[in-house]
Amino acid sequence: MGLRTRRAVASLGIVAFLTFYVWLVIAIGAHVPDHPLVHLLFYGIAGTAWGIPLLPLLSWAEGRPFGSGRSKSD
Repeated sequence: MGLRTRRAVASLGIVAFLTFYVWLVIAIGAHVPDHPLVHLLFYGIAGTAWGIPLLPLLSWAEGRPFGSGRSKSD
């Protein structure tokens, strides 16, 4: 699979994942206790944690094995 195709597939995967992730965070957030500090912690963690599951997909889209880091030629 070419790099251009991988990036297109990854883009669709990211949009699908983020749609589900936002829906899930909203659904869980409705059950979080109504306290400003709890909301800050919950949405702060949820707002930054979305990137972690996408790392393998982004690595695959660039044609690199996940966890290999940057090559010396980069």
